Amino acid sequence: MSSWIVENAGTEAGARLALILALVAALLHAVFGALQKGRHDPLLARGAIDAAYCLMAAPFAFFVVPWPEPHMWPIFLGVFVIHAGYKWATLLSYRRGAFTVVYPVMRGTAPLFTVVGAWLLFGELFNGVQWLGVAVLLAGLYGLAAFNMARLTVARDTLIPALGFAVLTGLFVALYTTFDAYGIRATADPFTFLAWFFFIDGLLFPVLAARYYLGLPDPPTLIPLAARGLVGGLVAFASFGSFMLATRLDQVGEAAVLRETSTVFAALIGWLFLNEKVGPVRAGLMALIALGAVIVEMGG
Repeated sequence: MSSWIVENAGTEAGARLALILALVAALLHAVFGALQKGRHDPLLARGAIDAAYCLMAAPFAFFVVPWPEPHMWPIFLGVFVIHAGYKWATLLSYRRGAFTVVYPVMRGTAPLFTVVGAWLLFGELFNGVQWLGVAVLLAGLYGLAAFNMARLTVARDTLIPALGFAVLTGLFVALYTTFDAYGIRATADPFTFLAWFFFIDGLLFPVLAARYYLGLPDPPTLIPLAARGLVGGLVAFASFGSFMLATRLDQVGEAAVLRETSTVFAALIGWLFLNEKVGPVRAGLMALIALGAVIVEMGG
């Protein structure tokens, strides 16, 4: 599998698979976001998820995939720092704002800066049609956030800081997307990067979550939290793994834009499982998001 991915990077077959992987990542990323925003405090949920995928990745990192080359260790250090900042900004936003407001802002901030980052780091260029697609997608994303914000009835007093942290999260998303894409291309075997990424990335937040849990006057029971962590860990493997492989196979910017269709799936999840309504205006804005992604893909 590793050799096929390396051999087909930049080919037509690789581009087709990258498209499928980016859309799968979008769906699963929305599920992942809902898992962090649901029943438990976001820090506890994040700690349980990180602990699960750290433990699951450890045997693959140490005993299955090839050992990382020496030049990969500084890259993994950068990955650790960037993702720690991303996760902390995400948690602060989720604690202060409604999922259907902050999530589109997070995702809307990311693709524009990712496209710019991919140009600076990898020399990728979008044509005029693709930039039109980015503009349509961003209009849908920010329109969805504005519409949801106008109809918000709870947590309005914390809305401004929630939006600020959501924008910061989007900047971190753009940063980790381009940096991780660089990392997965810097090693001979892409699964070496993925296995060590999940192991290293999962080390910090379980410790922070455990300290927070022990300080709670009425902590939640551990079994449901552990179950959420296990499900979230598996979803993270599939979501992030799919997206990273897509960036190895094809352009980083295109994969990043396609991933932002996760907001469409997030709105559906919010409606189905979090009791957040979806009406004709939201449906139209979600269609705009999907249309923007289609324009970017067709324009390429």
